[in-house]
Amino acid sequence: MQLLQTPHQFLFTFPPPKTLNPSPHSKPKWTPPHLFPLTHSHPVNPFKPKAISSDEFPVDETFLQNFGPKDKETEDEARKRNWVERGWAPWEEVLTPEADFARKSLNEGEEVALQSPEAIEAFKMLRPSYRKKKMEEMGLTEDDYYRKQFEIKGNIPEPLETVWAGPLVVRQVPPRDWPPRDWEVDKEELEYIRGAHKLQAVRVKLSDLESGVKVENDELCLDRYKVFLKQYKEWVAANKDRLEEESYKYDQDYHPGRRKRGKDYKEGMYELPFYYPGQICEGKVTSIHLYQGAFVDIGGVYDGWVPIKNNDWYWIRHHIKVGMRVMVEILAKRDPYRFRFPIELRFVYPNIDHLIFNRFDFPPIFHHDEDTNPDELRRDCGRPPVPRKDPKDKPVEEPLLSNHPYVDKLWQIHVAEQMILDDVEANPGKYKDKKLSELTDTEDLNEENSIEYSKAYYKKTLVPKVILKTSVKELDLEAAFAERQLRNTLRRETEERGEEYKVTKMRRNVEMDEYDFLHWRRSLEEREALIRDISWYCKKFYMFLMLCNFIYIQVLHSLFYYCLGQSVLSRPHCGYMSVTHVGPLLNLNILISFTH
Repeated sequence: MQLLQTPHQFLFTFPPPKTLNPSPHSKPKWTPPHLFPLTHSHPVNPFKPKAISSDEFPVDETFLQNFGPKDKETEDEARKRNWVERGWAPWEEVLTPEADFARKSLNEGEEVALQSPEAIEAFKMLRPSYRKKKMEEMGLTEDDYYRKQFEIKGNIPEPLETVWAGPLVVRQVPPRDWPPRDWEVDKEELEYIRGAHKLQAVRVKLSDLESGVKVENDELCLDRYKVFLKQYKEWVAANKDRLEEESYKYDQDYHPGRRKRGKDYKEGMYELPFYYPGQICEGKVTSIHLYQGAFVDIGGVYDGWVPIKNNDWYWIRHHIKVGMRVMVEILAKRDPYRFRFPIELRFVYPNIDHLIFNRFDFPPIFHHDEDTNPDELRRDCGRPPVPRKDPKDKPVEEPLLSNHPYVDKLWQIHVAEQMILDDVEANPGKYKDKKLSELTDTEDLNEENSIEYSKAYYKKTLVPKVILKTSVKELDLEAAFAERQLRNTLRRETEERGEEYKVTKMRRNVEMDEYDFLHWRRSLEEREALIRDISWYCKKFYMFLMLCNFIYIQVLHSLFYYCLGQSVLSRPHCGYMSVTHVGPLLNLNILISFTH
């Protein structure tokens, strides 16, 4: 402890620490601090200072005012803020009576009587008879009481008003992907149907469009669409039964967005080829899920899926309800046997698309037993492949082998020895007046009958069973029995001392480790030899390349001097003849020496 060096020293005494949960009958007493001036002579102080640890420091109202939280938000506001910050939103919090009591009695203490009226009321609601009495006082049945628990608590925002900048165009256009795969149609009719897609590219003036708006639908140009409907009905009549059988085969479990079949299927429901991305549909919200989204019935065999997840429900929980009529736009149409929700939508009315922030990275899919290639699966689902490392041969980074082939046989021998010793301890009369070394096999064992395959039940499940037979001639029962006696003696002595006996490695385990170490050492030497050979060959190859480079340079020099000598001989100056012929001879001699 560091003391403050002042001419006058003062000693303060504090009252006893105040408990966090005082009893209702005890009244805390505060003792004012005493001030004791001390002289410079430092007399013997009869009062000893009392040291208080940090966990025993007195906590009172002034402490909480100075160091407590400054915000004054209510518990509901803090809970909503916690939902937003932590990324999860139980938009309708419905607690059981036990959970409600646990939350309201947190500030009461463990072994202290309940004080707040909310905690006392929550404790009474734990009794079914009291809950029934409260329902009768409120004049509600049990169903109405629990239905009231699901009512929205707090301020309800005003409904959103969707304002259109222009007219909402609902087009009657055949899909661009018509016809489906493996379905043949009349080519002339198909060419006539696809003419509607070419008309979509024609530009018109907005003024001409507004002046030509018609209310009657008698003269609408729906001839191409009627031809498409004729072909579509023929396809449905031919494939409806097959699609229902495939639905029973692949969609065995119920999930939202599954194909409607049986009593849920009604005549006139549109199949998947009827829809196309960009189509505006009117529907009804059938269900909502926290981690999946909203599902809208648009009149087809599949319900449309609006991806909403996690905390986004907190912002749109007041605007989307089950049973309300909505307008949606189809964003994507996918394979129903691979993707969990084949039709993806977005809300057009009410326009709450700007309130959805947490998008799905990829739509959820089905995993089948035949999906053995993950790269092919990701390619079919439109997902990017997982990057792989470059599979180069690097013997230095390969792990060393430590599984000696004889270790499995040693473990089999070790288990057989321990099983015989356990039988000796359990049935001592069976081995009376017998030596373990004189035991013989009950049957002749060879490679054919040393392994027996059968089946056995494990927790009401029939599983394959393999029995490995070991000959007694391969066992060292005398050494194993001596080891067992030694371990029993050590265990008995340890228990007499009141300690816990810890089993160390047995004789066979040590032998297995030796074989593993031997195998590891051998693999290490092999790897070092491989690296050494690789480096030696690399060195020789490098020297060979250097020699080839040197020879190539010398040949170029020889050709250069030879050409220069020929040019000099053609001149009348003969004094340069000896000089020009010396250069090629020297280079040729060097070349011959290096090649040898």
